[in-house]
This record gives sequence, structure tokens and C-alpha cells, in this order.
Amino acid sequence: MSIVESEAVRPEDDPTLGPLLELDRELVNVGKKIRVLKAIDWPVELEATFLEGYERGNPQLPDPPRRHPDLSGEMDALRAIMGKLDRGHPIGDWLFKTAWSYLTAAQMLMNVGNETFTRCSTALYGRPDGVHSSQTSSAYDAAQDVISITDDLISREAIPSVPADIPAEEFAERLRERLGSFFDRDRVDVVLNPDLSSKATAGSKSINLRSTALFSELDLAQLTEHEAFVHTATLLNGKHQPHLKSLGLGSPRTTRAQEGLATFSEIITGSIDLARLRRVALRVIMVKRALDGADFIEVFRGFLDAGQTPVESYRSASRIFRGGDVRGRICFTKDGAYLQGVMIVYLFIRKALQEGKAEMLPLLFAGRVTTTDVITLSPYLETGLISRAVYVPPWARNPQRVLSLLAFFTAAQRFRLDTLNLDSFVAFENALVDETLQTQWR
Repeated sequence: MSIVESEAVRPEDDPTLGPLLELDRELVNVGKKIRVLKAIDWPVELEATFLEGYERGNPQLPDPPRRHPDLSGEMDALRAIMGKLDRGHPIGDWLFKTAWSYLTAAQMLMNVGNETFTRCSTALYGRPDGVHSSQTSSAYDAAQDVISITDDLISREAIPSVPADIPAEEFAERLRERLGSFFDRDRVDVVLNPDLSSKATAGSKSINLRSTALFSELDLAQLTEHEAFVHTATLLNGKHQPHLKSLGLGSPRTTRAQEGLATFSEIITGSIDLARLRRVALRVIMVKRALDGADFIEVFRGFLDAGQTPVESYRSASRIFRGGDVRGRICFTKDGAYLQGVMIVYLFIRKALQEGKAEMLPLLFAGRVTTTDVITLSPYLETGLISRAVYVPPWARNPQRVLSLLAFFTAAQRFRLDTLNLDSFVAFENALVDETLQTQWR
């Protein structure tokens, strides 16, 4: 009998849950001290220095500060927690993997700039050329397909770019209007920050926007679906959990599924555009180049040659080399996880709905989880150990809507664009009329 089909024991009837819940709380206390992105972010002033050199025709490799936080105490605490956990119990195994995730992240941060950093990063976020067990190709293969397909579908001259002309303050006010009716049990602020390296980030209490950035109309839909309705919502749903508080942690092992879910949310709601999709794919390709030895300037030029502006190219390249070595081979592989994550989430949702497990869809939002966690934890939904998600995006509330879209897209894949041109549609209709004329009045 599979985990999904087994009958979970109610919390009050399982004497092993008491110690596990205590270890869950210990894990939360340790895990919240290990903050990956904050530890490896680059100072914003590096951007102006690099771009000035580029404009003069003499770009120099950036020289970001290397921080090596002492997390040895946290690592010892995590090892102690892992030693007490029973991996034969589904909750014990889930907690063990979460603790392992933080242990690996701590080891990564203590090895900024050397090969161990990359080994830990690929253990957590994968490699672009790695193949998931449910797939026959890698994220790198998929990324190349995306670039090739979008090159065939459009030309940069034919599709006008969406202007980014909305000031951050105006954009923030419009975003607040969208969030107010959704987060009806929690306060989620929209905060402007001039020092933010990304254009936007999400936490459980706020959506943070770079105050110096200009935003587009498409950004409004994308940030709402990706940052607010997934990243902030899953964190808040985890914090609302009555027992398993680790569901409110953004543990590194959940990154691939969470970024995949957030990107899938953009796709399923029609909030993504071709430029954004290409950007996600390009990051996968450039992570592989960096792993293969390309330095920062070569990766920067790779983004530039693909159509990004110098500012966008710098920011995309700096994301990859955070915590790494700007000379290449040692880099942060998180950006390679988005495309693989969205493929995994897509396949998981299709399979869950196909097998009549529609109740699993909202569980993707019950906290920071992976697709494996959903399978492992779903039996505990009915026992009270795990509560249903408070915040679920509108698209995920109706499985039939999702299933109909996925069914259509799957069927449409049978038709190949490379066998057609616009004249094919004329020929098809003319052939239909001619055939009818030959048989209609006989």
C-alpha cells in the first residue's frame, strides 16, 4: 500500500508524535538563523562600478565581499536533531530532510568562494544538466527548447516591448489594492527599499520592491501571482499550521518546488510574457556556462547577446555568481531550479488530477513543501495534524479548471508548427470547399 493510500494515525493516538513535534520546534529555532540570500547578496554599488567600466569598453570582474558566517553551532544543533529523528516515521523522515537541507545550506555559506559552495548548491538546487526521475531531459534541454521556440515564434522587431514606466510608489499602491482582499487574516505590507538587489522579494509580512525601479503593467500580474499568491501565501499558511511549524520555514530543499509553483502560477493565469519566459530559460543556460568555466563578464555578455539591457544583464549575472567565484566554475545554482521546478510541478499536478487526487492541489499551498512532501503529508490532512491552507490562489481552488487547461495543452502538443505555414490554413479551407462541391449535389 502506498503512502497516499495508507491511513494516517490521528495525533492523539500516535505516541511518537509528541517527541517529533518537540524536534520540529527545535528545528524552527535553528533554521530561521540560516538565511541564504541575505548572506550572499552583493552590495548595490558594485553595479554602477561594473557598468561604468563596460560603457568605457573596459569591463572589470566585480570584486564582491566574501562573508563567511560562523554557523558551526547551528550545524551541531542540526546534527543533534537529525540524530534523534526516526526516519521510519513519515513525519520523522520529513523533518530529517528539512534539517539536512539547513545543514547543507549552512555548510554552503561557510564555504563561500570555493568548490564546496557549489557542491552544496547543486545538492540543494540541482544542476541545469541534471535529469529528474520523472523526466527524460534536463532543465538545460528545456531551456534551449524555450529559446529556440520563442525565436521561431517571434522576432524582437515584431513584438513591441511592454514599457516599464510605472514609478515604484504608484506600482506599490496598485499592488496593495490587489493584496488587501486576498490576505484577509494577515497584514501584508508593500515596502519600498532602495537597496534591494532584486526588483521584488516576498516574505510573510511584506512584498518588497526596489524603490528605484520602474515597473510595467505585466509586472503587476506577475508579482501578484508569483510573489504574493505563492511565496507570501505559502509562508503564511505554514505559520498558521497548528502543529508542524517547520511548514512555515522556507527551507532550501523546498526552493525548486516553490519557485516552480510560483512560475507555474504565472503560466496558468496567463500572467507571464515571452520576455519573462525567455529570462527564466536564459538563466538556466547561463548557470551551466558558469559551471563549465565561463567568468562573470562572459556570462554578462551572454545575457546581453540574448537581448537583455546592460543593467538587466549585470543583475542576471550577479545572481548566478553570488557566493561563488567571478572567474567561473564556482557559482550559485538556484536560478537553474526555476525551469526544472515548473516542469516537476506541471507533471505532478497532471498526475495527481489524473489519479483522482484533486485534494492534493491545495496542499501544495499549506506551507513551504515539495511535491514529495505533498504525497508524504497528505494522509495527515484528515487527522488534524495538518490544517488546510488559509490562502489558495483562485486558479488552484477549482481543479476542473486546471485539468481542462492541462488537457488542452497536452492534446495541442500533437500539432507541430514546423509542418505548417500560414498558407496551410488557406489550402485546408480550399480543399474542404472543393471536396464538398464534388460530392454535395451528386
